[in-house]
Parts: sequence; structure tokens; C-alpha cells
Amino acid sequence: MFKNIPFNRVEWVTCIFLGLTLLTSLTAVPWYLYNYGLDWFQFSLFTFYCIATGLSITLGYHRLFSHISFKAKWPVRLFVTLFGAAAFENSILNWCSDHRRHHKHVDHEDDPYNINNGFFYAHVGWLLFKLKAEPPLDNVADLRKDPLVVWQEKYVHLIAFVVGFIVPTALGYAWYGTWQGALGSFLLAGVLRTVCVQHATFFINSACHYVGNQPYSTKHSARDSWFMALFTFGEGYHNYHHEFQHDYRNGVKPWQFDPTKWTIWTLSKIGLTSNLREVSDAKILLAELTEARRRIQCGLEPYQQRPDLRASLSHGVQLTLDRLHEAQEELSNQYYQLDKNVRDRVELSKSKMNEWRRQIRATLEHLEQLPGVQPIAI
Repeated sequence: MFKNIPFNRVEWVTCIFLGLTLLTSLTAVPWYLYNYGLDWFQFSLFTFYCIATGLSITLGYHRLFSHISFKAKWPVRLFVTLFGAAAFENSILNWCSDHRRHHKHVDHEDDPYNINNGFFYAHVGWLLFKLKAEPPLDNVADLRKDPLVVWQEKYVHLIAFVVGFIVPTALGYAWYGTWQGALGSFLLAGVLRTVCVQHATFFINSACHYVGNQPYSTKHSARDSWFMALFTFGEGYHNYHHEFQHDYRNGVKPWQFDPTKWTIWTLSKIGLTSNLREVSDAKILLAELTEARRRIQCGLEPYQQRPDLRASLSHGVQLTLDRLHEAQEELSNQYYQLDKNVRDRVELSKSKMNEWRRQIRATLEHLEQLPGVQPIAI
């Protein structure tokens, strides 16, 4: 059963920590809740720690430090440095180095959490087994100039245990005045919260390369999933993120759930963040047009190569095929016009871009009516 497990490559400290926190969450936490129940203080402390550590990863480790998609004043930087460590996802330097390599080598051998190695590997296996020598931290030279990042790198494990476990335990004891209250706060705001936040991050590396749609590009496995965005602070719009990694937004559409984006924007209004980087609407639409044209070409290709297939289609589907040929030509014209506008930095009106987006959606819906074409989430 265990003969294929590379025990000489096991990261034992990581395995023990992840295993113990998960086991405790599945056993001790239910036992505590059954015997002592849950009150508003413990629930509030758990919720605060989930948000504080979760946002410190998505807003801090990810969008601020990994991608430099905005700038932040020292209170924000200090907060995400402390609570990011308390998420127990390693230091800023290590996390960002892995993440930058992921973007540079996505879906290839040097991708640290390559989805092609399987869902489990991308989710957590890459942390449990180090099958190759650790690459040097040679892609985070900019972060090494930040004294706060260097300080965290030196004391990250101490900070993690103090902020992540000791502080919530002490708050529980201070509030209840009993060790029972301290234990509850440790189990809920400490252990259970750690497991929840960690696996939310892990699902971005696994599920967001496995489930969802790809409206911007199929050059990589990253996918957009509104469902994943609900419990990853908006990180579920992963296809967009891999196309436009330096945008401070992941959920770029107004209706998309992205609390990390909203937090960064809100902080900018009170002067705590600045230089928020955004990709222009025209470039985003250009990516959507490019992908729509590719999908249409793939859908029409069998009928272009074998005209006899058309005769086997019903009259209604033949009309759909005609509409798709017309739409293909029109979308191509729009693509070349938009591409020229982007290169010449000429703005298109919002109404015109919205009109083109509606046409893209309608065309892709027609495409689904062709036999053998998989449904496309829009």
C-alpha cells in the first residue's frame, strides 16, 4: 500500500502540522461544541480571525507582495505581515517566490503546484512531498529590500504561533476567566480557523485549475468559478487573474464577488492604499474576443473541413451554422478594430463595448446548439 510513497522526500514537519490541525478540527472541535456549545464571543473571534488571516493572504501575500498590484501604507503592511504569518502558510518571501514561479511556469514542470500532477498534488501534495530540490529565492529580490518582510522572514514561526494560537487563547481566557473558555477559543479561532483558511488557499491552487469556465484564455488551466470566489475572498476568478495578474481585481465585473478588491478600494479612499493597478476595459474585451473567436473556429472547423456534414443537420441547426459564420466574420472585424484601438490607445465607448460583449454571449449561445459542442459557461 505504501511502497510508492517517497518517504525520503516527505516534509515531516509540514505533514505533522497539517495532519494534527485537521485531526483536531475533526475530533476535538466537535467534542468541545457538543459539550460546551458555541456563544457569540467565540463565533465572533473565529470570524474575525478567518477574515483577518484570509485577507492577509489574498490582499497581502498575493495581490500586494506577489503581484505589486497596489501600494499600501505601513499599518496595512504590518497587519497583513502579522496575520499572514498567523495563517501558517509560510513567510512572505517563500509564499511569493512559489507564487511567482507558478505564474511564470503554470502547468509546466517548474510550476510548484502543477495541476497536471493531479488534484491532490496541486491542493496539498506539493507541500507534503518535496520531489525536487527547493529552488533558490532568486525571484523576490524586490521584497528583500522591505525591512518588514525581512523581519517577518526571520521570526515567521514565532509570529505565527503567538498571533495565531496564543493571542486567541489568551483572549478566550481574559473574556471567560476559565481554561474552558481559553480552550474553546484556541480550538475555534486557532486550530479550526487555520484549517479553513489554509484549505481555502489550497483550493485556489487545485479547484480553480480544475472547475469553472475560461472566458479570457485557454492557454493555461486556470478557471473562473463564482462558487470558489465565495469562500476564497474573491480569488475564484482565476482565469482572469492568470491573464491579468497585475490587476488588483480578480472579480473584474461589478457583480462578481471579490471582497479583497472591495477592501483594497475602500482602503484607498481613506489613504491607506494607493496606485491601484487596473487593466483597461478594452484590453479585457480584447481577451474575451480572442477566446470567443477561438471557440467559434473550433466549433465550425469540422463543418469547414467536411461540407457533407452540413447536409445531415436539421434546418434549424443549418440556420444556426449560417449565423455563426456571419458572427465569426463580424467578431473578427471587431477584434482587429479593437486591437488597433488598444495599440493606438484610442478609447471605445462603454456602450459600444457592452454591445460587443452581448454579441459575444449570443454567439457562444448559438455555438452550443451545434452537435457535439460542450456547453460554455458565460
